[in-house]
Amino acid sequence: MESKDKIFTLSNLQDQLQAWRAQGQKIVFTNGCFDILHLGHVDYLEKSRQLGDRLVLGLNTDASISRIKGPSRPLQDEMSRARVMASLLFVDAVVLFDDDTPLELIKAVQPDILVKGDDYAIENIVGQDVVTERGGEVKTVPLVKGYSTTNIVKKIENQQNS
Repeated sequence: MESKDKIFTLSNLQDQLQAWRAQGQKIVFTNGCFDILHLGHVDYLEKSRQLGDRLVLGLNTDASISRIKGPSRPLQDEMSRARVMASLLFVDAVVLFDDDTPLELIKAVQPDILVKGDDYAIENIVGQDVVTERGGEVKTVPLVKGYSTTNIVKKIENQQNS
């Protein structure tokens, strides 16, 4: 399987989710921008996948990242980011979403487990009510301290300015 085979449209993802559920597999969902892949991302996604059988990654589109983080982001286009994320062994599906939050995507995916980093309080995680109302779980995983795309960008800018 090539990494691009793990990049889904929402309708294709629905078919894949149905097949996984028919096999009794537990679906884990998380989301993010993943603009520059770093150790923090890898550790977070690996830990997220360990919570279930399949990891679905909601990936912000370029437009949604620009609205959220400003016009200088993203640094990489959405298809580049999607291919990089899909290449990871522990990511089973990547699906792009254009909203500012993943709420509608979470409603469509109906994951068994919704995961975010431990910098979020569970009650503040978007979609937690949707998942818990249908008997799913919402969990946080510990983040590797000191790793963020923003910090990497600042470090590069500081080196260029010195």
